Amino acid sequence: MKQTILFDLDDTLVYCNKYFYLVIEQFSDSMLTWFAGYPDITADIIKNKQTEIDIAGVHVLGFKSDHFPQSFIDTYVYFSDITGRKRSPVEEDFLWKLGRSVYEHQVEPYPFMEATLNDLAEAGHQLHLYTGGELLIQRRKIDQLNLERYFGSRIYIRRHKNNDALESILLEGDFNRSSTWMIGNSIRTDVVPALTAGINAIHMKVDTEWVYNNVEIAVQPQGAFFTLHQLPDVPPTIHRYVQEQH
Repeated sequence: MKQTILFDLDDTLVYCNKYFYLVIEQFSDSMLTWFAGYPDITADIIKNKQTEIDIAGVHVLGFKSDHFPQSFIDTYVYFSDITGRKRSPVEEDFLWKLGRSVYEHQVEPYPFMEATLNDLAEAGHQLHLYTGGELLIQRRKIDQLNLERYFGSRIYIRRHKNNDALESILLEGDFNRSSTWMIGNSIRTDVVPALTAGINAIHMKVDTEWVYNNVEIAVQPQGAFFTLHQLPDVPPTIHRYVQEQH
């Protein structure tokens, strides 16, 4: 039985969050230098406020690239206001460029990405790519790794990645839900929408997850639901499940 398999991109097929964490560390270090005279302002307090502001922006704007550097500036403004420290246009410009730099790194695939996609494609399964973000940024990653050789035109890029976005893709493509899979690292944007839509889901668990992605799963799976830790486990898991069902 051939399956229809939708893959998430960031932190499922390619590394993403680790670059954000590196930039956030640089942001925190800069803030600690500028606010060194205020001992109550610690690295954890700075990071927690930035995370709070960042996630609030995602809820409103979706995965819009400018909201991440803006969260640096908004955090900087917040601490400037509560301390009375004078704001500097030079510092704000530095933070904006620092935040934007996260989108400029070379794309790095997860281990065995190609082998996994090859195995599934050679088995006759139809592969789709469903990712959240801005068109130009996500297309750059797709083009750098030549992912169209696996997904062709079956690529969906959405600024808001949620239940409604996935449902619209499934309806437009007239997917057979019992043989359709969503594979991704985010419980919020991959797993819960998949289970809500009544398709199969594989949660690719990562070591350090962005707090935004962690939500409670309050949906009863109608089909398969697995948690895996590495891409090479995906093909045998799907094949085993399909064989058991038939």
